[in-house]
Parts: sequence; structure tokens; C-alpha cells
Amino acid sequence: MRTRLWRNGVVEKEDFPFEDISDFAVQDDCLVWIGLLSPDADRMAHLAEELSLDPLAVEDAVENHERPKATHYDTHTFLTAYALELDRESGELKQAQISAFVMRHALVTVHSDDWFDIDVAVRRWDENAQLNKLGGKALAYGLLDVLVDEHFEVIQALDDEIEGLEDLLFDEAPVISPSSANEAGPTSRSGSTSASGKHGLQRRTFALRKSLVQARRVILPMREVLNTITRRDANLPEELRPYFEDLYDHVLRAAEWTESLRDMISSVFETNLSLADARLNTIMKKLTSWAAIIAIPTAVTGFYGQNVPYPGFGQHWGFITSSAIMVGLVIGLYLMFKHRDWL
Repeated sequence: MRTRLWRNGVVEKEDFPFEDISDFAVQDDCLVWIGLLSPDADRMAHLAEELSLDPLAVEDAVENHERPKATHYDTHTFLTAYALELDRESGELKQAQISAFVMRHALVTVHSDDWFDIDVAVRRWDENAQLNKLGGKALAYGLLDVLVDEHFEVIQALDDEIEGLEDLLFDEAPVISPSSANEAGPTSRSGSTSASGKHGLQRRTFALRKSLVQARRVILPMREVLNTITRRDANLPEELRPYFEDLYDHVLRAAEWTESLRDMISSVFETNLSLADARLNTIMKKLTSWAAIIAIPTAVTGFYGQNVPYPGFGQHWGFITSSAIMVGLVIGLYLMFKHRDWL
């Protein structure tokens, strides 16, 4: 557990005892933050008793896979949001659930994934120190601002990866590997799996599509979270309202960006399938053309191999005639197929 106390917007102390939390949280000139990483049931029960937290909200805070949401209770507002991080090497998306209890003079954050660095939010609070005089909702704004910025970073990374896939679609033998992406420069930004060729492209596309779906499930509900805080919270300080409205606009832009990425990844899928069909048609066309060419000498030699008399039977000129017919027809078919781009 981490704790921090602001008095009149200035940091006064950190990591103070758990028992002092409720005393500071009721003072008008104080603002308290309590950060919990994977708390046990006893710690959460004790904290809920100290700060009069709703039992349903406490239960949601310790449960994983909650939907992003904002719920108002008598003594606090409960928030659930997610931190995102894209692993470019594998194309997989990591997500960490962040729950927050927002009170008038306190903020309690709960998360279970240690890869999420809560110090990023602490630094954001320090950068916006003038807002800390406005209470717990100012800290909630700083936390949500950090999470939305991370959403943008993930969307930008997905955009770059998908554009890289589009660049590789028409390559004859695309190589999907970190080294090739670095050597190719900015025009080959797709990047980061050890597989190569068309199968690597398909696996990479599926991985990015899965990550995009996961990101959309987290980002789209954030509109309702910000809308609930901005438009349905009568206790929101007027000085904070423009900040939350600006953050709401960022969330809308992020949601619209995910929609465009969904269209892009669908286009990559459809184009890849169309190109595969075109390559198959080309192969079949060439095989059929060569089969037709090979059928000519087979037919001619079969005719001259009959055990019946025919013009030129047993004569040298008969052999020359049959050979000339085969060579002439083969060359004629080859030139015709080549002219029609069948070979």
C-alpha cells in the first residue's frame, strides 16, 4: 500500500500509517491518495469500513475483467478503467484493470497487474499541482488522463503495424521479422514476428486483429465513463469540468480511430484472400497451359505409334514429318499462351 497527503495542494507526507487515512480524509484542506496493489480481502474490508465504501463497489474492485464503468454512490464514485500496452514483438495486447474510489477528499486506486506503473499517474498529479486543491476528482482526472494517453499510444502502434501489413501485401515474398523491418526503414513498419512469408503475414494479421478487438472493448466504454462523470455528477467542481470535457473529446477521438482501424484490418484480410485467389488462378492457368503443350507430342507420338500402315510408315521422312509437326505445334501453342499471358 502507498499513501500520500496533500494539504492545500502541497504534498505534506507520504507512506503514512493506514490508521491515519480516515482522519485526513475528513479534513477540508487535505487530499489523500491510497494506492493498493493486489490487496487481500482483509485489507479491502478494513479500508471499506474506514472510508464507508459500498460493498458492491469493493467487490467489483477486486474482481478482474470488469467492464469500464462509472457508478455514483452516496459517499463516493466508483470507476473502472484499463491500462493498455502493445507488445510489438508478438502483437499481443496487455491490459491491467484499474479501479478507483473517488471521494471528496480522497482517492483510492486498486490494481492487480504489477507491470502498470502507478508512478506515471503520480508524476501527472505533480505536474497539475494546481488542480489538487479541487479534491479527489482532480486526482481521478489525472489518472484517467494517463490511461487515455496510453490508449492513444496503443492505437498509434496498431495503426503503424497495420499500415506495415498493407505495405507487405503485394510483396512477392514478404519477410515478417524485426530485423527486416529495421533494415527496410519506415516503409516497412510491420514488424515483429519470427515467421516469414505469406503465412507469417497471416499470423501477424490475426494477432493484430485480436489485439484491436481487445482494445476496442476497453476504449469504447470510456465514452460512457467520462459522460457519467462530466454530465451526471452534480458534485463535479466547475473548475474541473473543462478538463473532463477535453478528456471526453480525446476518448471520442480514440474510439473513432479504433473504428477506422477495424476497417483497415478488414481490408487487409479481404485483400490477402483476394491475392491468394489470384495467385491460385495464375498457378492453375500456367499448369493448364503446360499440360496442353505436353499433350501435343503425346498425341502425335501416339498416332505414329499405331501398328497400322500410314503415310511415311517405315520411312525416314515419316519420322522427320512427325517431329516437325510436334515441334511446330508446341512452339505455336507456347507463343499463343505467352501472348495471352497464360505463361
